[in-house]
Amino acid sequence: MIRPLILFLSVALGTLNPGCSKDKASGNAPSTQAEKSSKEAASIVAAKVNPGSHEDWCDEHQVPESQCALCNPSLAAAFKATGDWCNEHGLPESQCQKCNPDVKIVRPPKTN
Repeated sequence: MIRPLILFLSVALGTLNPGCSKDKASGNAPSTQAEKSSKEAASIVAAKVNPGSHEDWCDEHQVPESQCALCNPSLAAAFKATGDWCNEHGLPESQCQKCNPDVKIVRPPKTN
């Protein structure tokens, strides 16, 4: 039951709001009602997803959604507190492939 719901919401979210819901130019939160609804639906799905699972994945930024500081800026403080932050690129150093080209972040496989 959960998998069809996740699939449906993934397709619906991709149609309503492809990619990250942040405004690329200003970094502001979503401004249209469709973007706000899409973000709310994504947070509902994320709440039902196990961190570190295949479903816990940010397709746009290619990191686990539960660790995506670009989609969820409130995570930045925790990364900064542990010294894991790239000021130049505005994301965790452990995820910064521009500074660390050898970093490989791999999506976990699906489990049945």
